[in-house]
Amino acid sequence: MTNLVILVGRIARDPETRTTQGGTSITSISVVTDRPARKDGKTYKDENGYTAKESEFHRITCFNGLGQNVAKYCTKGQLVTVEGRIHYTQWEDQSGAKRYGCEIIADKVDFLTKGRSGSNEGAPDIDED
Repeated sequence: MTNLVILVGRIARDPETRTTQGGTSITSISVVTDRPARKDGKTYKDENGYTAKESEFHRITCFNGLGQNVAKYCTKGQLVTVEGRIHYTQWEDQSGAKRYGCEIIADKVDFLTKGRSGSNEGAPDIDED
């Protein structure tokens, strides 16, 4: 059995980092991917003559060293590859209603374009060890 996700997309907003009471660093990013839009099963052109696109936003969670490097080197608009796994959660909100969520737990993030300060010098492709 395998739970493997590989996404190539742009970071939709700057990374946000928090630390748990136990000292675990957690960095969250949102990665947007595009695919051709379809009408009646066929792709179509937009008003500018380009193939119309539909965008999907993916919540990505990075832990500890991986998350610290993502927070340090990544910015909104940067092209990245994310490898990880799908993780589903379920909880009850304050009113007692069941809530559901889905995120990608990242094992690896590769920087495909330049990030902070216009340079990724010294920023390796990083894996979660």
